[in-house]
Amino acid sequence: MDPVVSAGRQPAYPLAVAPRRLCRKGDHEMVRVIASIHVREGQLTKFIEIFKSNVPDVLKEKGCIEYVPTIDLPAGLPRQEVNNNIVTIVEKWRSFEDLQAHLSSPHMLAYQEKVKDLVEKVSLKVLAEA
Repeated sequence: MDPVVSAGRQPAYPLAVAPRRLCRKGDHEMVRVIASIHVREGQLTKFIEIFKSNVPDVLKEKGCIEYVPTIDLPAGLPRQEVNNNIVTIVEKWRSFEDLQAHLSSPHMLAYQEKVKDLVEKVSLKVLAEA
């Protein structure tokens, strides 16, 4: 039995969802990515235009299942946070290796150069099924 549980304390993570090891080469589990891109004020239309022009190349990449830019839909739900300057990218990849290859692909490097002055900040969540 886990020593924390046997001592009557709650573990930092429930046993069923303990932290996983870092992804590495050879991992073949389906990977999902949620990328939140904070776009500079007044630059959303230009950013989305550049982003969407890159989508066909990304969808041709090995292992890309889904790659969709989304924006907040004000639904009036009590816990919803709406930010009109965030584009959320929903991605699905067959493996972590495919995602890594995507990040260094020539069209992604060109895209990053095109949008660097339009973007304030990017945050990523790389997810595996629980």
